[in-house]
Amino acid sequence: MVEAAYKAANLNIRYINTEVFPDALEAAVHGAKAMNWLGFNLSAPHKVAVIPMLDGLGESASIMGAVNCVVNRDGKLIGENTDGKGFLTAFSQVLNPEGKTICIFGAGGAARAIAIELALVKAKKIIVVNRNIERGEDLVDTIKTRTSAQAEFVQWTPNFVIPGDVAAIVNATTIGMEQFEGKKLDLDFDSIRTDLVVSDVIVNPPNTHLLQEAAKRGAVTIDGVGMLVQQGVIGIKYWTGIDADQSAMRSALEAVNI
Repeated sequence: MVEAAYKAANLNIRYINTEVFPDALEAAVHGAKAMNWLGFNLSAPHKVAVIPMLDGLGESASIMGAVNCVVNRDGKLIGENTDGKGFLTAFSQVLNPEGKTICIFGAGGAARAIAIELALVKAKKIIVVNRNIERGEDLVDTIKTRTSAQAEFVQWTPNFVIPGDVAAIVNATTIGMEQFEGKKLDLDFDSIRTDLVVSDVIVNPPNTHLLQEAAKRGAVTIDGVGMLVQQGVIGIKYWTGIDADQSAMRSALEAVNI
């Protein structure tokens, strides 16, 4: 996807995958800086461990305590988090989150990134629905203490009914991924309203069971592919300053049968 964007922009830049084990992370970061890389992405388990090795953090990365994108700014490595920003860009094309109450399922890395970004653009309230009480309450506490948004934790119970005051729901769990075929969000799907925006972070398959059920009930849906593309667009902008060709990026994703 990223290489497709570089090719479309005629940039002589490569985006390569490298496997770095935890005990070699610091050496890899020093190497990237020494070789004057434009930046790099990180996946688990490095998103938190890398922070002491960087020269600074962006606002949302600092609040959520996780980095997935590092940018070389005048020789200093700055940690950013594009997970939530990619979601926010795709989401905002459908609904302006300012002043809205939004319900997020999950309290892991994706949920934290999304919740913080929504709070920073003045969502009125974030409802965190999660089975693990400690993780859910920790995310709610972070939202309350580090942003101006209201937040509430609700324990995830069977056949969960969507609160009537929410403008949008977000599935930020892994439920719905292809490898979990047959698993469905434990939700009362008849509580999905026609005026609700329903978003899912799952990329494979893009049209998840949740989105299918939401579409049947007339809700507006947002799939995870848009979030992934926008996440890439933001990273490329950080590294090169260009506005990437989103259609070329989406086509590249579709070509590998996401």
